[in-house]
Amino acid sequence: MTILQLQSETENTLPDNLLVAALASRVSEALADERIFRRAQGNADLLVAQEWDFARSAAQAECARLGTSRRQEGRVPLSDSQERQLANAAIAQVLGLGRLQSLLDDPEISDIHVRGCAPVWVKQRNGTRQMVAPVVDTDDELIELIRRAATRMGRTERRFDAATPELNLQLPDGSRLFATMEVSARPSLVIRRHRFEISTLSELRSRGLFDETLEDFFAAAVSAKRNIVIAGGTGSGKTTLLRALINEVSASERIVTIEDAYELGLDRFEDLHPDHDALQSRPANIEGRGEITLADLTRMALRMDPDRVIVGEVRGAEAFPMLMAMSQGNNGSMCTMHADSTRSVFPKLAAYVSMASTGLPVETVNLLVASAIHFVVYIDNTNSVRRVTSVREVVDSEGSTIVSNEIFHLNIEDGLVTGFPLREHTRKLLAAHGLGTRISSVQKIENAS
Repeated sequence: MTILQLQSETENTLPDNLLVAALASRVSEALADERIFRRAQGNADLLVAQEWDFARSAAQAECARLGTSRRQEGRVPLSDSQERQLANAAIAQVLGLGRLQSLLDDPEISDIHVRGCAPVWVKQRNGTRQMVAPVVDTDDELIELIRRAATRMGRTERRFDAATPELNLQLPDGSRLFATMEVSARPSLVIRRHRFEISTLSELRSRGLFDETLEDFFAAAVSAKRNIVIAGGTGSGKTTLLRALINEVSASERIVTIEDAYELGLDRFEDLHPDHDALQSRPANIEGRGEITLADLTRMALRMDPDRVIVGEVRGAEAFPMLMAMSQGNNGSMCTMHADSTRSVFPKLAAYVSMASTGLPVETVNLLVASAIHFVVYIDNTNSVRRVTSVREVVDSEGSTIVSNEIFHLNIEDGLVTGFPLREHTRKLLAAHGLGTRISSVQKIENAS
């Protein structure tokens, strides 16, 4: 069946799935022919952006031919809007993720939850949730879409089947895709999107994440090269705060980042961080070989002459080499962790160190933690309102206990702020690195206004 025949049967349902599929087939053929021609001429393959441009041109040309044929037959041609919809849907089938692509292209969507062919749930940047139309017609179609994503967008060949029922990969725009089958009642897909934008302490203060006192404290702590752990739940803003703290680091310092997925995006801000290297872990291939873990990368990072080592998220054996690096001179290092309070960070770090099979007694582990970590920050996310509610200064270790002072505590219910004073040594160190400077500046601005 030709595109014209399909269009004749689907006058009122554009973009019809069959019509989209037919146009996608034509675009795919044109793209394949272009690849063959370029290789025959000895030219390099098209870059990703060039492939999208070529596919768009091919789709537009095919839509133009469709419009001409309709006029010759005395029928009303497609509107400009219908042509754009049809072309975009076809291109998404060829190079993107089908009907899912329109959600990925929406800058206001932060999270996408797909369960088989059921309606899709999306979360907006402002925290609201809504249900939208399904992106597939059958559960099997979702599985094929996920496999297509693994083939097109994975850095290594990836399986997604009954024997390997989970898939974790990064999409070209930096979004994180996680999918399951067999172990879930229906095939499931979750996408978390990341905006690679400049985050500053001043910006986060204006959003209400913390006040001017903490802004001032964070700036001084980074300048003084204190080691900081940022804790919180999923979606609490840990990475956003980490990026803002990194942006307080001098451009003269060398930074090495370690991540499961490139979420910090320092390469997008070369003027702020001209000397940096970004390392990303890698899963094993289909033969079970080639895995590079965060622990492996942490050891690599220490050989790359860093001034600061940044671990995007600590959740396993990488904790041990990270703590060793922090305690042996790589001050100013930072990381994030999943935890429900500043205090709960310490037993979790101890558990992660044990995963490295070090065989160290708990007293030694706690001594390592106490010598490596200076401050722990906790971000609360209640009713989609994100606020720093706790900052803890690590003091020492005593046997099986980490000694620490909660220097900042925000009671969410009444807004009351309490906390222990900084140790005198710490206060003097931070004062030498500008503690109090930003508060003075903010007060001057407010008084002037």
